[in-house]
Amino acid sequence: MSDFLNTIITKPEGKTLEFRRDCASPTLLMKTLVAFANTAGGRLVIGVGEDRQIVGMKAPLDEEERLRSLITDGIAPHLIPNIELITIHDTTLLVVEVFVSALRPHWLKAEGHEQGVYVRIGRSNYQADTALVAELGRSAEGISFDEMPIPELSKDDLDLVAIQKFFAGDWKLDEQALVTIKLLTSYQRRLVPTKGAILLFGKERILHFSDAWVQCGRFTGTDKAVIFDHTDIYDHLPGAVESIMQFLYRHIKKERPIPLTILREAVINALMHADYSQRGAPIRIAFFDDRIEIENPGTLLPGMTLDTMRQGSSRIRNHVIARIFRELNLTERWGSGIRAIFNEATDYGLPEPQIMEIGMRVRMVIYFASPGQSTTTKAQDEQSHTLPKAQAQLLVEAQGELTRKAQDEWGGDRVIRAQVRGHVDHDIIALCSEAPLSSAEIAAALGHKQLSGNLRKALPRLREAGLLEYTIPGSHNSRMQKYRLTAKGEAVHAASSIPDNSTKVQVEEQVDISEKTQGHNLIRAQGMLFCEAQDNSPIEAQVRIRILAACSVQTLSSAEIAAALGHKQLSGNLRKALPDMREAGLIQYTIPEKPNSRLQKYRLTDKGRALLRAAQEQKS
Repeated sequence: MSDFLNTIITKPEGKTLEFRRDCASPTLLMKTLVAFANTAGGRLVIGVGEDRQIVGMKAPLDEEERLRSLITDGIAPHLIPNIELITIHDTTLLVVEVFVSALRPHWLKAEGHEQGVYVRIGRSNYQADTALVAELGRSAEGISFDEMPIPELSKDDLDLVAIQKFFAGDWKLDEQALVTIKLLTSYQRRLVPTKGAILLFGKERILHFSDAWVQCGRFTGTDKAVIFDHTDIYDHLPGAVESIMQFLYRHIKKERPIPLTILREAVINALMHADYSQRGAPIRIAFFDDRIEIENPGTLLPGMTLDTMRQGSSRIRNHVIARIFRELNLTERWGSGIRAIFNEATDYGLPEPQIMEIGMRVRMVIYFASPGQSTTTKAQDEQSHTLPKAQAQLLVEAQGELTRKAQDEWGGDRVIRAQVRGHVDHDIIALCSEAPLSSAEIAAALGHKQLSGNLRKALPRLREAGLLEYTIPGSHNSRMQKYRLTAKGEAVHAASSIPDNSTKVQVEEQVDISEKTQGHNLIRAQGMLFCEAQDNSPIEAQVRIRILAACSVQTLSSAEIAAALGHKQLSGNLRKALPDMREAGLIQYTIPEKPNSRLQKYRLTDKGRALLRAAQEQKS
């Protein structure tokens, strides 16, 4: 009996445990047993007071018989729990153990099939809505929501161009291939898209799944009182991963780093395991000063608890989405994501992430390191003992090699261009110091939608300089190929982070300060003149700068932009400015595949954000 006291009585109430003083409220007892059977199982211990005082049962045999009758008469389908009488110090407790039922959903007969289904979230019982009742039934039958057909749609409702682009020629995406990866399925002797196919690549995804989008917000402080930046992401789900990562990377400060691999894994986990059958709210990414919260709709799958998730246990909710993410190498293996997040947070010295159920949603909280707290890896810790002079010499040599390559490549205006190259190289080295990254991941982390321009040339240049190397050197074109720092690259990264005056002097001597200043001034001047060059009108330029400033706070529709600039409607300079700015790459649609959508809004591109900064610096 002492084992029972140690393992049960001393535990807090939660998803799989509840204490009751007596059987005075039979309806509440039945709700708990139904919720246990529908969710993750659990134990109901009767005879324990609120202060954990063991009060026992006055007539335990009679109460056991009464409870069995209540369960038989009040719960459907028929539930058979394990009921035991346990005596501790001449006091008898009634312990009812319920396992996850294969006949779920169970319900209270008195309330009916539609209203009487309950699930367990935390230490409370929640009434399930129609969508959750259906999900419980599907999970019991082994049916995934995203595998179900949508009979009223056809293959033409899929964005086949986008699918082919994502698979980048690895598949010949004919009908048979689409059936193999379950984007199409047979229904009454014809092929129709699955729900997963529309969620992933539907042309009118939001029309069919109104909450299948992602809401991102950057808040000032540690609560949602003040929002600093906001964007709504309507991309195809695989593309949404990169868009979310761009948003997060834009706001991560160097003095409080967090490994991008942790964030990426958490984002992918939310997209893969969201319950898209639920209605009411999208996936939400909330960025605070001390943490990032990633929240998706849906409860934990039956049989799963927060503890089993932390231990690495996993079940797939959306089989089609998981399959596509796996084929696109967004996930390397199934079932290891959560455990990897916890392990990596430990390796980087970050506070332990939290997973919690908030109503009918699951939230993961990833904390930044406290100010001044070290987040270096073991390899970086070992390098910290290297002499600063040796590190500085490596840094000088590497910078000289990279600058020489940039000058040879660019020719004219080599000082300014070499500086731009140097910033790109430094950022890539810093990123790869955290974990090996693919070229696409590097591009996303730097705020690019794809690998192009300076970035495309920087990677081979860094490899030739001996700072980066392939993770799979024998297969250069492998889909799994990534880049990691060499020993020389690690030393260079460590040296560039050392606040040692002698190191700084040696590095600064490699660049002529006057030319550097002139270069920055030239770039700022070019930024200010860009808008004026559109039609040689300072008024037009100011309109464009004001549009950029408005869209820097949050995504805005054309009507909202007009209102922000003090206009009653979209007209004149403003009507002309928006398409001009889109063509110039300063702003972009939030729903690019639907230019005329009533939900259409505008957001800044990296180019637009850079121009706005240049204009603000020039004004100051």
